[in-house]
Amino acid sequence: MVDEDQIARSKEIQQRTGKTFHFATRLLPKRVREATYVLYAFFRVADEVVDDADRVAPGDQRETLERLRAEALGRQESDDDVLAAFSEMRDQYDIDDEDVDVFIDAMLTDITKHRYESYAELETYMDGSAAAVGRMMTAVMDPNEAEKALPHATALGEAFQLSNFLRDVREDVVERDRIYLPQTTLEKYDVTNEQIRNFEMSDRFVAVMRTELDRAERLYEEGVAGIRYLPEDCQFAVLLAAVLYADHHRLIRKRGYDVLSKTPQLSTTRKAFLGAKTWLHWQFNKDPETVFRKVSSLSYHDARPSGPEPAERLPTR
Repeated sequence: MVDEDQIARSKEIQQRTGKTFHFATRLLPKRVREATYVLYAFFRVADEVVDDADRVAPGDQRETLERLRAEALGRQESDDDVLAAFSEMRDQYDIDDEDVDVFIDAMLTDITKHRYESYAELETYMDGSAAAVGRMMTAVMDPNEAEKALPHATALGEAFQLSNFLRDVREDVVERDRIYLPQTTLEKYDVTNEQIRNFEMSDRFVAVMRTELDRAERLYEEGVAGIRYLPEDCQFAVLLAAVLYADHHRLIRKRGYDVLSKTPQLSTTRKAFLGAKTWLHWQFNKDPETVFRKVSSLSYHDARPSGPEPAERLPTR
């Protein structure tokens, strides 16, 4: 059984490394909140193997990730609080082993892959790094209509990931020499990887950002539409998480799409304001889509000229 020390360590990891997600997590019911701490901590432990791997050989990174996979799936015992807790939770909530596998596979990809030729290729990566996370969260929440909730959870996980990619363009280049913007989008607007690595802002780069923000916002629409399938006591927290992550798009636009000179960050005051505003609207209308439309900084596509067509959705397991 997951104990208090394991939960405390997991919570500390989320507080330290995922401030925006932690802000929303605190509003989940206890039965889901503590499990979410453990889930997030597991994701971060694995992610840090490749993100904080200064002078660690690729072979050693792979070996560590394969050990984490075995411990997470219960194939070998772990003396790590987070891995031991996650393995227990995987059994308790019937988390699909395949989602654990594709998540670890995505982390393995980060060891050597630094560019993505197309959005379809990036989406394959995100199926492990983000969509699988959404599916695991859905398993923990245990909705009555899981088969309806899962495709939307997949979309929302990808939306969060894309917002992070678009916010963190500079950070990913500086710290990891990674560019998650699809190469086909860069080529369409005649932007080179070298220009991004040199942090050269231009109208062409603005067009790239507009295209990818538009793509992410379609995913938010799809993801938020499925919040109604989640248990009632989980809906507000997930809705708020969507509002907070999407608000990075407002910051990006406010900065003239400049994510190359500085990484946009939501202030604690802004998070509190959005939390209060979302809660107030939630008191009068429990429809997630309606509240998201009123509170979020995003404009829905049925109310503005259409952008690029979204890539074909990957099948959801």
